[in-house]
This record gives sequence, structure tokens and C-alpha cells, in this order.
Amino acid sequence: MQDNVKELTLFDNYDFIEKIETLMNGYESAEVEFKSARGGFPGSLWETYSAFANTQGGVIVLGVKERDGKFTLDGLTLEQVRKYKKEFWDNVNNKSHCSANILSDEDVQDGEYNGSYVLVFNVPRAPRSRIPVYLHNNPDNTYKRNHEGDYRCDASEVRRMFADADIEDNPRDYKILPEFTIERDIDKVTLEQYRRMVATKRPDHPWLLLDDKNLLIKLKGYREDRRENIEGLTLAGLLMFGKAESITDAYACPQYFPDYREYFSSDPNDRWTDRICPDGTWEANLFQFYYRVYPKLAAILPKPFALKDGVREDETPIHIALREAFINALVHCDYSVDSNITIELHKDCYIFSNPGSLLLPISKYYQGGNSVCRNKALQTMFMLLGSAEKAGSGADKIIQGWKTANYRNPRIEETTQPDKVVLVLPLVSLLSEEFTIYLKSLFGEDITSIDHDKLMTLATCCSEGEITNYRLQLILNKHSADITKLLKELCDGKYLISFGIGRGTRYKINVEYSKGASKVASKVASKVASKTDTKISRLSKNALYKEIISVCADYTSLEDIAIAIDKTMSYLKNKIIPRMVEQGLLERKYPDNPKHPNQQYRAMHKD
Repeated sequence: MQDNVKELTLFDNYDFIEKIETLMNGYESAEVEFKSARGGFPGSLWETYSAFANTQGGVIVLGVKERDGKFTLDGLTLEQVRKYKKEFWDNVNNKSHCSANILSDEDVQDGEYNGSYVLVFNVPRAPRSRIPVYLHNNPDNTYKRNHEGDYRCDASEVRRMFADADIEDNPRDYKILPEFTIERDIDKVTLEQYRRMVATKRPDHPWLLLDDKNLLIKLKGYREDRRENIEGLTLAGLLMFGKAESITDAYACPQYFPDYREYFSSDPNDRWTDRICPDGTWEANLFQFYYRVYPKLAAILPKPFALKDGVREDETPIHIALREAFINALVHCDYSVDSNITIELHKDCYIFSNPGSLLLPISKYYQGGNSVCRNKALQTMFMLLGSAEKAGSGADKIIQGWKTANYRNPRIEETTQPDKVVLVLPLVSLLSEEFTIYLKSLFGEDITSIDHDKLMTLATCCSEGEITNYRLQLILNKHSADITKLLKELCDGKYLISFGIGRGTRYKINVEYSKGASKVASKVASKVASKTDTKISRLSKNALYKEIISVCADYTSLEDIAIAIDKTMSYLKNKIIPRMVEQGLLERKYPDNPKHPNQQYRAMHKD
């Protein structure tokens, strides 16, 4: 712990100023909050600290007030900053005040900005074993973050967080249900189908010789707890092989309702065009749900998908990615949440939504190799079928599979009240035919075989006219240092040309790479140049609205709007788009579900 304010060098202060300006440019959102300290150390900082720690982390800027996108500095002095910093460290290390200190010295930064001192707290997501982070020695004072700000968690949310903290030693689906029996509650047809599929995949597996009870014991679908002197089916055994009415019994999973929907109609107000859900015509356990739904999901992929006796054959990376995404939704689901699994197939994306929260930061999800499973027995059951990964490579396979098809990167997010994890797999390529022709004509036919991230950088640069390090961080989900290295290599290879210095550096396509560029290349290059010359800086509100309306001639995603007008998604999502919808300037594609993961917006047509 440091009680003193570090004396900043000129270079340090330059970096600090850049950081503050970057945060202000993003505006207050679910990840950044500005707090005034003009009247003293704000007590609300602790609620935000708890909320950030219990969700996906965030940044608190102390000494700046934000209102309607306008910032006011408190004019804090060096002496005040020293006092507030010491007060923070004293309280965050006091167990009676805060249950956990998850910050290091480097996470609390201070410096001078425009003549006023500010404090910046970089609050990470707390380690799973230390969640929930609560205040005043009382778990009732546990907070989480949503788009409206910090909110106090209810008792059920706190219980789930404590259970997740112990997930390694006590997986959720190991829970014994002594009231349930194999004879009464297991669907024998499903269990026999499972045996046959395992035999097709692994004909010599010794578990195939066991009777039903001992097979379930090996799969952790049936357990004996000697300490408690109880035995019976586990939650995993019932979910995977059980009868539908048994699964939804009040003692098991009364909210269980796996739901698959297809939306292929061009009319956004139409309901689904196909649906699979518990309707009494089939035993709606997880095994039957998976093997009814997966072929429908895979059928629209470019390469035909072949099944032999219900088992996959000759899978491409994108098929593997799709399968992993589906299985992840089932084995990472928190079946105690008052919500249900939904799988959606749209013309332009897949959407996998499962109750529960992520057990690791989103940044580590994208890195891969950091698997923590909420339902280990279910994972084992799918692994035996060759349909699940255990070593943390599931996320890797999803991301890499989508890269091989040059689709836009998968997006994952958490929502609260109820807790849900939503994974969107876009079926939209970043490499449009127009820009593919352009890149090939400029750099040669082999350009599409270069490193995927470099190709996406060039394609994005074509689409937007220019690119920055910050913009690429949002697109590629990489650290700024890795983006800097990637951009340098593209500049060294003469693919890009840089302009400006420091944080103002921008990059453009090197249209002089090949002087023999085709007429098509010249035509596209002129479009790129025209986009590049259009600088979108801080616009007035009316000007910003006009820019958005011009982009939204047809239904447009929030991501595409942000890219087109060079604003952050969080700023648009929390500050601008809702107001434009309220004022009748924009309409939602899914008006009855404002938080729909595939939400899009269109300018309202005035008569």
C-alpha cells in the first residue's frame, strides 16, 4: 500500500492525461463511472467498487463530475488527493468495511489534469473464490452493475455467488436428489440412445458393460454421500436423462425450459418460423434437446454436415465451433436461476443464452484456456460422446472456428436481473466481395491467406477509411500493445501508412502498394479516400443525431453505428440511442425486447 502520491515525470503525466481523455471520450457507461469528490470522499464509491468487482470490472474516476456528456473538474489539490488515497487504502484493507481488497498499488493512479488532481481506480473482476465482494461485514450489502448503475443484490443472487466461489470442489450438478429414483424418473429410451452413441464413438469403452445404475455412477449421474448418509440421482443425471415432468418437479428445476427458435421471416414483427421446446411430444431432457436442435443449427453452414448413426463425421472448424457454443450453453448454465436456456437461429447470427454468470472475466474468455465449469458431470457426459472440451479450449475453438470463415468475431456479454450469459455468433463476413476484390487487386491474390487479425485490420481500414489502435481493440479483442505490434508489422510490410504521432496516430491503406491496381481498385480506393476525409469529432447533439439517422436508412446494429460515426458502443447504448428511440427518431427491430442481443435500429420514416 502506498500512502503518498507518486511524483509523476513528464512522460508519466502525458500517459495519465491520455488515459483521462480516453475515459472521458467514452463517457460514463457500465464500465466507467465519474464521481465528484468536491464535498469529500464519496461514500457511493464503495458501492461501485463492490459492483465492478462482482461483475466485469470497471474504472472509477474520482474528482470529475459528468452530466449529459459534459465534464466538470472538482479542482482537487495534491493534498486532497493524498488524503483520499490514504482513506481508500485504509478502508479497502479493513475487513469490517470491505470483504476483499482486490487492487494492487498499480490499480490506483493519480495525476494532474488541466490544473486539477484526479484519482483513477482500475477495479478488475474479483477472483471467483473471493466473490461476492460485499460491504460492512454483511453479505446483504453486495452490489452488481447493470446499465442503470449499481444495484443491491437480492438473497438468491448472493447465494449463487457463494456457490460459484466453491464450484471447483462442489459442482452444481453433483447435487444429490434423494427423492428421485432411476426406475421412476429416468427415461430408459434416452439412456439406451446414449449407450448406443457412446458405443458408436468408443466401442471398447468399459463403462458400456455396466448396468444402468453403475453407468450413471461412473457419469456422476448417481452418487452416494457417506457423510450425509444419502444417495440418489444427481441433478446432472436427471437433467441429461430424466423425464420432463421429473425435471420440472419443484424439488429439481421448476424453471427448466430449453427453447430453440428459428427466425427466418423478413418481417421483424413475425414470430419464429420453427420452434422446439417442451410441449409434451418428446422427453425434454438435455440429451434429446441437443440431438434435436444441433442438426438444425448446423444445416445452414456452408459445408454439408453428415451424421452416421447420430454421430458427427468430417467436421469443419466452424462446425466444431458451433457445437462447442451449444454445449457450453448447457454445461455452464446455472439451472437455479429463474430463467431458461434459449437458442436462436437468425439469418445473420446464432444466439446462445443461458442463465447464470460467467465464472471468469470476459477478457480471459477471449484468451481461452481458462475453463471453469459449473456442471462438471454434464461436461463429462457430453465428452464421452465427443461433444465437449474439458481443457479450456472450448472458447478457443469457437473463436478460431469463426475466424476461419472470416465472420465477425463472436460477442459474449453478461446481463443481470436475471443473470444471463449471451453469446452471439455472427454469420456476417467482414470481407465483403467489394473489399475482397479491392484487397486482391492491390496486394495480390495471396492477401486473403495472411494472418486473420491482419486481414481483418485491412478490411476494417477499407470499410472505415482509416483505423486507430483504440478502434482495433474493440474489433479484435486484443491489448493495445499487441495492436501496436500488429500495426507496425503492417506498416513495415507497406500495407498501411501511418499519420500523426502518439495517441493521435491513424492508419490508412497504402493505395500506392501496387501501381497496377485495377479500375475496380481505383473505384473502391476513391470511396475509401472520401470516407477518410470525413472527420467525425465531437459533434453537437443535433449533428450527432443526423449522422446516426443517415447511417440507419435500414436496420443497423449498434456495432455498425458505432463504427460508422466513430463513437463507442457503450456511449451510444447508454446515452444516445435510447433518447432517439424515445423521441421517435429511431425504431427498434425488436420493439418488445429492447435488450435483444441482435437488436438493430432504423430511422423512422416521416410522412
